[in-house]
Amino acid sequence: MKDHMIRGTGFGSQVRFFAASTKETVEEARRIHDTYPLCTAALGRLLTAGAMMGAMGKNDTDIITLRIDGDGPIGGITVTADSHAGVKGIIYNNHVELPLRADNHLDVGRGVGKGTLSVIKDFGMKDPYVGQTLLHSGEIAEDLTYYFAESEQIPTSVALGVLVDTDCSVKQAGGFIIQMMPFASDETVSIVEKNLSQFGSVTNSFENGNSVLEMIKNIIPDAEIESDIPVKYFCNCSRDRVRRALESLGNKELQSMIDDGESVNLHCDFCNKDYLFTIDEIIDIKKTLNLQ
Repeated sequence: MKDHMIRGTGFGSQVRFFAASTKETVEEARRIHDTYPLCTAALGRLLTAGAMMGAMGKNDTDIITLRIDGDGPIGGITVTADSHAGVKGIIYNNHVELPLRADNHLDVGRGVGKGTLSVIKDFGMKDPYVGQTLLHSGEIAEDLTYYFAESEQIPTSVALGVLVDTDCSVKQAGGFIIQMMPFASDETVSIVEKNLSQFGSVTNSFENGNSVLEMIKNIIPDAEIESDIPVKYFCNCSRDRVRRALESLGNKELQSMIDDGESVNLHCDFCNKDYLFTIDEIIDIKKTLNLQ
């Protein structure tokens, strides 16, 4: 099945959830950024979280950015998502290898290290909302759980998983976000907490053949889907957008490029595309600005 995310409620709307399968999205990111397994897992987890948190937006133009700045060898990760579960990301050191943890899992926490998690929500207002918390483990899911509790005061459980195959491709990827509503009863909270404690892992659930809905029903048995959204790796860069960026530099900077006498290559870190502008094209951009 194609990557997708479901969102909905359970326990009489006392609980809301977002749950996603993101194997193809994370594999596309691995291909674009040529990540080693540890980096694939770290980037994939944040991409999955970004897709789900982006879908929490109420408006089509809402954008959310998740940024991890750690002192581990990975350095940092940035993910941006829109309200339609289109997501893209950057990892600042894509070739990190570390020994496996004692449980034979990739040591994402050590790769990320200590630092901060920032959540930036752009709702089209003058200034975006920025929430920031300290990293608690570097494992990303736990860090986001703490973010929701500390910055948004919402009791939340975040689970994320990426299983890397022996050929370094992505075998499984996905996750869920479960949030308790303010009016949730103590009984509902207890049931959800018990079910969460008995839940294995996201990747094991997928490996056992469960769908996204079947996975979430392990925790919310009466889960009702409100929407089912495709998830994809999506970068909105284009030659036109890059040209507008050049125009924003102004006449002085453009003239400096012209005086250098060399074509200008602009690179998009999110999708690794290059946009080459010749001197003639830069002269044309400058002429356009002078006409405005």
